[in-house]
Amino acid sequence: MNAPLDPKITHRDHPLDPAKLRSDYERDGYTVVRGLFSPAELAALAADFDRVLAHGLGKGRSWRHGNLLYRLGDDPNLGRILRMVQWPAREDAALAGRLAALRLDRRFIEVLSPLIGGDLKQIINQMHWKPPGAVRADFAYHQDSRFRRPPSAYRDLAGSYVQTGLAIDPHTRASGAMRVIPGSHKRGELGLGGDGPILRQAMQDEALKAAGLDVSQVVDLELEPGDLALWSPYLVHGSGPNVSDRDRRLYINGYVTAQNCDRGEWAFRNSEPVPLGPQSVLVSFEGLHDRPEPHFLED
Repeated sequence: MNAPLDPKITHRDHPLDPAKLRSDYERDGYTVVRGLFSPAELAALAADFDRVLAHGLGKGRSWRHGNLLYRLGDDPNLGRILRMVQWPAREDAALAGRLAALRLDRRFIEVLSPLIGGDLKQIINQMHWKPPGAVRADFAYHQDSRFRRPPSAYRDLAGSYVQTGLAIDPHTRASGAMRVIPGSHKRGELGLGGDGPILRQAMQDEALKAAGLDVSQVVDLELEPGDLALWSPYLVHGSGPNVSDRDRRLYINGYVTAQNCDRGEWAFRNSEPVPLGPQSVLVSFEGLHDRPEPHFLED
């Protein structure tokens, strides 16, 4: 279904309502803060995305240095494409630009603290691209909980972890906006996606049906540039190919109540920003200390 745009919260025009933000999030497993960042800020961020894109494509292959990861792939229509970058905040500031500091913008703690408090670590820092015409830019239906491993390091997953996604471009059904099932976060972990990489699988309704989910409940999470989506690690979501004539870029930052996570970079202490230290800390790359040197990967 192609659902109408849900206004949720219009932060630029009205003061943030923490109670409404929390009630929407708890009911649906997601919420949206509209217009959190201005058009001028989005123009600067778009330029940052363009620089990182050119740099990543120039590598030719997927590449890692600590937590910094460039993930490339092949598309039948476009050839080599850059799918995502993990921890661009670890990239050179001249290249990453505003992206390196944005993760600690005080607007983030303003919207996060009603949900998970003011002492937060960060476990996700990612840039995503869906270039127009790419047919292999799907993200299969999944729950982010599948990536929170080992379970012993991630406690109270439902109540302590929030993913955020800042729209750099308009996110529409045609451009491959996220598709979500409101309330699905209440079902717990469903095993969607099997053992394969999510970014190598197409988004399929059959996967939802096999998990006992109602396909008719799927909603398009459409966003305008500057809108910030927040969602639960148990929310069922995915996204399809970009059949529009423009890019669909998303900046994802995931946060956790610090006392409930043994991994991740500190982001806020007592609601005050905490800059990155000189060395990467363990997040999801298990070989962080065994392979600290820059190296190419299989795509």
